[in-house]
Amino acid sequence: MKTLTRSLAWIDNNIVKVLFVLFLFVNPLLFKIRLSNVNYTYISIRPEDFIVALIFAVFLVQLLRRKAKLPSGYFRIILVFWVAVYLAYLAGFYWQKTIVINHLGMLHVLRRIEYMSLFFVAFSLIKSKSDLWYYLRIIFFVALLVNLYGLGQKFLGWPAMQTMNPEYSKGYLLYLTPEARISSTFGGHYDLAAYVVFLIPLILAAYFLKKKLRYLLLAIFSIFILVLTASRASYISFLLTTFPFLLFFRKPKVFAVVLVCTAVFTLTSKGLTSRIQRTFQVKQIFINPQTGQVVVPQTITTKEVPAGSFYVPINKPVDTSPGTIGKEEALAQQKILEDVRSEASKSGKVLTKQEEDQLVASIAARLKPISTVVSDISFATRLQVEWPRAINAFIKHPLFGVGPSALTEATDSDYLRWLGETGLVGTVTFVAVLIYLFRNILAAGMKQAVDEKTLFFAFLAGSASLLITAGYFDIFEASKIAFQFWMTAGLFAAAALGKKNEKSSKKQS
Repeated sequence: MKTLTRSLAWIDNNIVKVLFVLFLFVNPLLFKIRLSNVNYTYISIRPEDFIVALIFAVFLVQLLRRKAKLPSGYFRIILVFWVAVYLAYLAGFYWQKTIVINHLGMLHVLRRIEYMSLFFVAFSLIKSKSDLWYYLRIIFFVALLVNLYGLGQKFLGWPAMQTMNPEYSKGYLLYLTPEARISSTFGGHYDLAAYVVFLIPLILAAYFLKKKLRYLLLAIFSIFILVLTASRASYISFLLTTFPFLLFFRKPKVFAVVLVCTAVFTLTSKGLTSRIQRTFQVKQIFINPQTGQVVVPQTITTKEVPAGSFYVPINKPVDTSPGTIGKEEALAQQKILEDVRSEASKSGKVLTKQEEDQLVASIAARLKPISTVVSDISFATRLQVEWPRAINAFIKHPLFGVGPSALTEATDSDYLRWLGETGLVGTVTFVAVLIYLFRNILAAGMKQAVDEKTLFFAFLAGSASLLITAGYFDIFEASKIAFQFWMTAGLFAAAALGKKNEKSSKKQS
């Protein structure tokens, strides 16, 4: 009977911790398995949603029993943000009529609450410095497993399950082509890349503190995985945060090792270097001065990112040599033919070859070649569609935006998405949450011994990498990395507060 009583007491005291550790494994390692579809969107209900609900429900019970505590400062400021998002939803659906489908608006509100809820759970679990290291070791071990699966995906043909478009999000197992970007167990390559760059500074800080080679090797392994994702935004954020972090703490040997490994991995990766080179290209295109129609002559393959239709004219003579102009015109006519056939198919028409030739010749005759700098289709889509849509939404409704979900599933810039969907109220309150968090961790980090200081600054460096990447992707709305960030933030916020309490108690004594 005593054994049973002790067992029940242990479960009562550790149930939140056990569930939290379970989620530390489940969140990065479990594929995005679709359990139930949400109508009018390709966002789905997934197993991790039920796990998070269970964890938070148990946490609330322990909170009511006073076996857990809420950090009052963080709770107040995060609650203000949640209220701001909810007000944006109410304004969008009931007043502005910009949210057409009610349940989608509520879904996007609840998703933001869901992601940030685990901050409080993580915060409640840190009682000492050893607790922080306990959870960080688990996070690093899980990162190793994620990296190993990504490696197997690239070289052993292990499957992926992605959510990059509505068709993929149905839960199909995909087998990547040799030139494809890896995603490991994540929903897309950018999601995996953001996860990796967030953790690299923390892993390096662990090496500085523990002097164990395995941490340095894990950091180098993570850089290799980052290169295999071929994510330019995360790669740039890695360069802009990890190297300054190493320089700031005067780690020249590690700096040299990381620099050499990064250079070797980058130069031997055709995927990443090709995507960087093709971000902006000097290219001859054809435009119709009267209609503004743009035709970009190119051969589209799976190995290269195609150019988009966004261009900047440059003062450069058009190459009219017979070989060049003939090739460009042929590619342009092929693109026109594809567009003609596509339009005919949409209207249910079947064109004869003679009709196709006449239409192509008529369109091509009105096109003029010009020299330009064109962006790739990924950047062009942002510049021409997604970002202007968010900016226009903010200009029209600056206070609360158009409401959660009103800008569709993606804006590919968190900052513009915040402004477009939640306006100044939502954006300012979210930025206030981040400033409050980073200020407290920075203040605590400054009070640490030199080696321990690197750990707190590593979290700030990793967070900075996410903030840079968020300019090009919706990072804080991507479930895996959003959960990872807020859980890790909760751990460090509690560790920072613990240090403050420790200092104050010493002064009082």
